[in-house]
Amino acid sequence: MLLNYLQEKNVSNGEECVQGRNIANGIRWTGFTKFAYFYGRTMHTFMVDILLLEDDRILSTEIKSFLLSQGFSCDQAFDGIEFLAQTHQKKYGFYLLDINVPKINGLEICKKIRSHDAMTPIMILSAYDDIDDKKEAFLRAADDYLVKPFVLDELLLRINSLLRRQQHNENNSPKTLIIDDLIIYPDEARVLRSNEEINLTQKEFQLLLILAQANGRTLSKQHISEEVWQNQFQTTQNTIEVYINFLRKKIDKNFENKLIHTRPGFGYYLAADK
Repeated sequence: MLLNYLQEKNVSNGEECVQGRNIANGIRWTGFTKFAYFYGRTMHTFMVDILLLEDDRILSTEIKSFLLSQGFSCDQAFDGIEFLAQTHQKKYGFYLLDINVPKINGLEICKKIRSHDAMTPIMILSAYDDIDDKKEAFLRAADDYLVKPFVLDELLLRINSLLRRQQHNENNSPKTLIIDDLIIYPDEARVLRSNEEINLTQKEFQLLLILAQANGRTLSKQHISEEVWQNQFQTTQNTIEVYINFLRKKIDKNFENKLIHTRPGFGYYLAADK
């Protein structure tokens, strides 16, 4: 479908299909939540929803309008609590965080995201240009740091660079899941907590893996039953509760920071204790 669109627009390799500008490394298709790059004969496409944390409403609107014009989807949050609420309602593929925002600052937001999600790119947007401020951001596992004021084209270049890097990592290496001090190696069915090997049964590992892959979202018992047991043997809610308790004894019992949580009436989720 994308190739047909480009052919209809007579876009050739090395030309941009918006605004009539030529660029050296490929083309950019905009107007949708998909963008594409051609390198030689290889095309990379991404579907990206961005969540922007910025309390300056004029600047936030300017950034959002620019990102929409470049084919991204972008939601806005103006304080830390509003930002976290939106992350619970929708899965995002990229985070842009100002530091100095009301209620919960951007650095703490970055830390909270990384407590359950090691993969989604995070870029800090800040007027603080001191090396110590940048150090604090990178210590919280931010991927990039852009100092205000900045040119919007540079913001775009950095976003695209992080997304290409993320896709390369996903395509060329096994996906290791990290939640706080818990490390899961899916291809090897191995689990470490504070560098200590945790021995799990097959079902325990499958249960832990789907909780980790949910990136902090709550999973219902029905969903767990379908994914882990495929509804075999008429899995009861009690069976799931028993296996959750098995996991807690192995994953949480000997550690101060608890990772497996219950959301009463809804199900279970995996995240660093807040």
